[in-house]
Amino acid sequence: MSAELRRLERRVRRQVDLRLAGRRVWESLPAILQIVSAVAAAYAIAHWGFGHATPLLAVTVTINSLGFTRDARPIRVAETVLGILLGIALGDAFALLVGRGLWQLLIVLTTVFVVGRAVSASPGFALAAAVPSALVVMLPDPDGGPFTRSLDGLVGGVIALLATALVPRDPRRAAARDARTLFSVLEESVASMVDALTDAQPAAAELALARLRRTQPLVDAWAASLDSAISVARISPWVHRHLAELRRSSRVLRNADLATRHLRTIARRVEFLVRDGAHRPELAGALSQLATSLGLLRRELDDPELAGAARAELSHLAERLDPGTLMPGAPVTDAAVLLLVRPLVVDLLVATGLEAEDARALLPPVT
Repeated sequence: MSAELRRLERRVRRQVDLRLAGRRVWESLPAILQIVSAVAAAYAIAHWGFGHATPLLAVTVTINSLGFTRDARPIRVAETVLGILLGIALGDAFALLVGRGLWQLLIVLTTVFVVGRAVSASPGFALAAAVPSALVVMLPDPDGGPFTRSLDGLVGGVIALLATALVPRDPRRAAARDARTLFSVLEESVASMVDALTDAQPAAAELALARLRRTQPLVDAWAASLDSAISVARISPWVHRHLAELRRSSRVLRNADLATRHLRTIARRVEFLVRDGAHRPELAGALSQLATSLGLLRRELDDPELAGAARAELSHLAERLDPGTLMPGAPVTDAAVLLLVRPLVVDLLVATGLEAEDARALLPPVT
C-alpha cells in the first residue's frame, strides 16, 4: 500500500508541476510578445537603419531592460537602460584608450562597479552596467568602429522604454491576480476560524493562524504589482484610462493590509479560546458573515456588476457587532474577540469606498 501511495503522490506532484508550468507560460505570454516585438524593432533599426551587420547589444539591451520581472515600472526599465548604457560607454572608452586583455578587463569592471555603486543605490544598476562593459572589452571592434556598440545599446534602450509605454503588458492582470490570491487566503482563513468556533477544533484555528502568518508576502506582491501598474498607466496611452480604477485598488490594498493584521490578532485569540472545548455558534456566525463579505470583495474585483454587495453585507454585519446583544452573558474573552472584529469591519467598509466616519457610525454602542 505504501508503494502505491508513493506512486500516487509522484503522479499528483507531476500533474501539479505541469499545471504550474503551463500557468507560468500563460502568464508570461504578454511579456514574451512584448520582448520579441521590441527585439525585432531594435534589430531592424540598428541593422537596416544604421547598417550594423551584427547589432548584438541592441538585442541584448532590449531583452535585459524588459525581462520577466514583476516590476515593469518605467523608472525600473529606465534605470536598467542607463546602467547598461553606462557599461557599454565605459567599455568602449577603455577599449579605445588601453586596448583589450585581462588587466584591461579587470580595470574596466572595477571602474564600472565603483561608478555604478556611486551613481545608484540599487545593486542591480552596477551589475547591469558590468556585463555589457565586459562584452565590449572582450569582443573585437565591429566594422563600424569602436562606438558602434554604444549606438546599438542606445537603440535597444530607447526601444525598451518605448515598448514599456506603447506595447505594455497588461499591468492590471498581475495586480488583480495578486488581489484575488490575498482575498482567497483571507476568506479561507476566516472559514477555518468558523470551523474552529463551531466545533471547538484547535487544529482548524491553528490552520487559520498559520495561513494568516504567511500573508505578508501576498500583501507585498500585490503592492508591487499595483505600483507597477499605476506607473505604466501614467505614461501609456493604451492603459491610461484605467488609472482611476488602479488608484481605487490602492485604497482597497491599504485597507486589506490593515484587515490582514487584525485577522492575525483575531486568529491568535480564537486559537486560545477553542482549547476549552466549548462551542461558540454566535461568534462563529459573525465570522461566517465576515467570510462571506471577503468572498464578495474578491468577486467584485473581477465583476463590477457586483459592486456594493460586499458593502451591504459588511454594513449588516457591523450593525450586529455588540457583544451584549449578539452574545448576552458571554465570557469577557469571547466578547473581546467580537470587539476585535469591529475595527476590522470598518477597514473593509473603507475598502469598499465608504468614508471611515460613516463606517464607524454603523457600529452599535457596546453594551
